Amino acid sequence: MNNSIQPGDTVAVVLKGSPLIGRLLSVKGSKAVLSFGGQRRDQGLPLRDLIAIDPDHLFDNTVLPAPERVQDNAPSARAVVEAWQLLETDQPGGMARLSLCELGELVLNPFNLEGLAALWSWMHGSQQLFRWRRDRLVQPLTRDERANLRRQRRSERLAQRHEQRQLDLLLAERVLTHQERDELGQVWDERFSHWIQLLKDNPAGVGTDPELQQWSESISIGSEAADLRQWLIVRGLLDPDQPLALRGSVWSRSFPADLEVEAKRLAALATEEQPDDAQRIDLTDLATYSLDDAGTREIDDALSLERRDGCDWIWIHIADPSRLISIDSPLDLEARRRATSLYLADGVMPMLPLELAAGPLSLRAGVRCAALSVSVRLGVDGAVEEHRIVRSWVKPRYGLTYADGDELIELAPPGDEALSDLSRLLLQRMRWRRAKGAVMFDRPEGRFRRSDEGLSLQVIDPSPSRLMVSEAMLLMGAVVASFGQQHDLPLPYRSQPAAELPSTDELDRIPEGPARDAAIKRCLSRGVQGTRPMPHFSLGLEAYVQATSPIRRYADLVAHRQIIAQLSESAPMGEERLGELIDDLDDPLRQSIQISREDQRHWQQLWFAERQSTVWSAQFLRWLRPQDRLALVHVSDLAMDLVGCVTASNPEPGDTLELRVGRADPVRGELQLQIS
Repeated sequence: MNNSIQPGDTVAVVLKGSPLIGRLLSVKGSKAVLSFGGQRRDQGLPLRDLIAIDPDHLFDNTVLPAPERVQDNAPSARAVVEAWQLLETDQPGGMARLSLCELGELVLNPFNLEGLAALWSWMHGSQQLFRWRRDRLVQPLTRDERANLRRQRRSERLAQRHEQRQLDLLLAERVLTHQERDELGQVWDERFSHWIQLLKDNPAGVGTDPELQQWSESISIGSEAADLRQWLIVRGLLDPDQPLALRGSVWSRSFPADLEVEAKRLAALATEEQPDDAQRIDLTDLATYSLDDAGTREIDDALSLERRDGCDWIWIHIADPSRLISIDSPLDLEARRRATSLYLADGVMPMLPLELAAGPLSLRAGVRCAALSVSVRLGVDGAVEEHRIVRSWVKPRYGLTYADGDELIELAPPGDEALSDLSRLLLQRMRWRRAKGAVMFDRPEGRFRRSDEGLSLQVIDPSPSRLMVSEAMLLMGAVVASFGQQHDLPLPYRSQPAAELPSTDELDRIPEGPARDAAIKRCLSRGVQGTRPMPHFSLGLEAYVQATSPIRRYADLVAHRQIIAQLSESAPMGEERLGELIDDLDDPLRQSIQISREDQRHWQQLWFAERQSTVWSAQFLRWLRPQDRLALVHVSDLAMDLVGCVTASNPEPGDTLELRVGRADPVRGELQLQIS
């Protein structure tokens, strides 16, 4: 307790950051009550915070100054500088020590309480001449201390100007230049990355993120994820056309330079003799067809028809990348990390460098290519009567589009009837699977594509050539699974648990088409992958292995290697190791699905944003959240199932409704469809 201070004394205090002069009214224990000038009320403060400034009681009867008048009595700049020059010593710890009143007598004219209050306020301002010591005395700063303080203040001013410049840049609603991004610096780059990651991982948590809350008001970011997304896109910090899920994924980076070099080296070796090439049989005399979408670069498969001993043999040829890519090589490990080629609206992010995938690994027309080939003889009912798997050489004569294939199937020109006959055989195979319980959804499918010409909607019809190729690939998968069962060979089998479908009466009450398909799809379980053969319900197969896209799916490449090991009587991968590998592939495969869906969703928003006034005919499929009036509908003109808000009272599956765009904002990532 400061016993030297008595009621009635004039004292100095710092109250909530404000330096004030007051008068002590009373003392009770360690607490003191002070009065101040102006409109301030009496305050109770700890006695230890009070500073005696008037031991000689010069101001006992003086009216306390109002704080708003204090600045009018501030000491002159010349007076305080002259006082500092008089008192300053270059020796650290010099003996010049003054009370506040003593300093006031040097610098104030007239010396009064209002001037002293102004001096007390000045002492706690930005002045660079004196310090207020802990022993409650004033001491002049040395020249070195003043120089250091000036440098510090200058740095602070520069930092403040720099921060204000940064805020001005971030408040401007335009794309930041590279120079401005550099000016913002690494700290802001890290903030942007954190906010983008937040949008990716936890969009619902945007409004509660502490760092974002700290800056949201000063740089005008709203509290919703859509607000942050828009803010980042407007400033060029986020590419609206790139799925957020792609960031940080294995596809977000291009192939390292050393792998590109390795791909070129292997491509150069493709025409040279490789180990085990002697084991291949020559099928280059067969009339072989590859069928793909126009512009497809990775050509995995091709078909042939061979008539031998009065029987039709279906040949299914699949590219053999294992000829050039060794297991556990750097390229193989990178393909394993990616697990699959990723297809987006504006192109492919391949599992293997296109130098190889679209080059010597593809089954290109007019080129002798290495393949894994399956020959199959079907019975009259479509069941597999006989099959054989071989490593081969093939030479596709025709690289056809599906439109070309449809024409050849329909016309069956003399001397070139093979595709028409293959189509007939594989339709019989499809009928066999249907009889075994296969569930067919052969309906058009819409998908957005982007090219130099702009954004377009591609509707893929289940044409004869597409159905033929699809059924051939399923036939290949059934034969490979049968081969695995025959040799007790671990393979990445795909299966699907049996489902309890709606009864015939229930289905008959739903119009045939998308609504009935939706009722069936709702009952189906998700497919699974494992090392043991199990039935695949919707395909109508006792066992099935995907093995037709080893350039684009790593699990298919693994299946090839297992088959080749069995054919060459070498040791295949054990079941435990294969199971671990399947588990490793699961995460990138899930990511690829998420990225592809996000990509299509973005282009869907953009496409609808350009057609705000269009009305489409839609078919009600089912409720998703009836409490929110949210439903799934099918739009035949777009060949798409869409989610929208239904305003019609109680639609039934198959009912025709009208679909309009309520809101479509691809920048904010929003699409609301109204269905009435």
